[in-house]
Amino acid sequence: MTKAPALLAAGGTGGHLFPAEALAHVLGARGVPVELVTEERALRYGDAFPARATHMIPSATPRGGSPLARIGALARLGQGLVASLVLLRHVQPSVVIGFGGYPTVPPLLAASLLGIPTIVHEANGVMGKANRFLAPRVSAIAVGFPLDDAPAALREKIVLTGNPLRPKALAATQAPYPEDAGALRLLVTGGSQGARVMADIVPEAIASLPEATRARLVVTQQTRAEDLARVTATYERAQVQAELAPFFDDLPARIAASHLVIARSGASTVSELAAIGRASILVPLPHALDQDQAANAGVLSRAGGAEIVRQEAFTPDWLASRLAQLVENPGELRLAAQKAKSAGVVDAAERLADLTQQIARG
Repeated sequence: MTKAPALLAAGGTGGHLFPAEALAHVLGARGVPVELVTEERALRYGDAFPARATHMIPSATPRGGSPLARIGALARLGQGLVASLVLLRHVQPSVVIGFGGYPTVPPLLAASLLGIPTIVHEANGVMGKANRFLAPRVSAIAVGFPLDDAPAALREKIVLTGNPLRPKALAATQAPYPEDAGALRLLVTGGSQGARVMADIVPEAIASLPEATRARLVVTQQTRAEDLARVTATYERAQVQAELAPFFDDLPARIAASHLVIARSGASTVSELAAIGRASILVPLPHALDQDQAANAGVLSRAGGAEIVRQEAFTPDWLASRLAQLVENPGELRLAAQKAKSAGVVDAAERLADLTQQIARG
């Protein structure tokens, strides 16, 4: 008899898909088949997800926009719920695990209605809206960072697993700290969807440095396609060695090869920085209602592995001054890397797999 699969539900961004991918690899190694429920945005990552089947379910985000748009989003989520009920009756999973984002709401809600065990994984230091809606209905809540603001009624469900690391990130945790030979290897990334602020601030800051300092920088920067030409031109004028692309599918290896990372502070980024052990300047996404990126960054900052800069203070002048200091004091980066690694969790996927098998129905 074929073993019942674990059904993983994840939104279409890297922050949702990467932890799901990590769990899928561990469950697969344990002989548990995995199927994925997601949305169209996941297609940008290709077909590398280790699932025996992938299902697309209608979903939408019912916040922002006009009242009519919100009503339309709720109607689409209703369509997703009906489609999920049909899917779950066909697949007959032993457990459904959600990784955040509104695309997880229909399958998790359907599983709850059908009496199928459920888990939500909250990657951030503050629970997102979709997970807050689902939390009272699920069997267990796995968290990447401690949830200090969790309601008392939910605390007995919470299990601190850490954020599962995809295989590429696990491999990067074994990489030694890079030798500097007088150079500072800098990685700039804005998360899986990019960030315009990095294109606006970082190249200008580097271009303003003295020639001798610029010559010691080796830059790798994730740059949105619409910003690529202007960022390339700035580095070329400044005669800075730079590799640019809209997306790097080997980002963990690039983190490991860097002395300093300038980044947003999404949960996957912060977890990989900690597990790999590299110094960072983190610019949390501003104006977020939940301030989840600020909470994530605080984990690394309190460990001494990251410097947090509010976006309004993240100016070319400030960054140029800070980079000039760090080029002359590489020991500061090495010490911060060691402190970051002290906050890392490398076996989070194993812990989450244990919880999944514990919760799954026989």
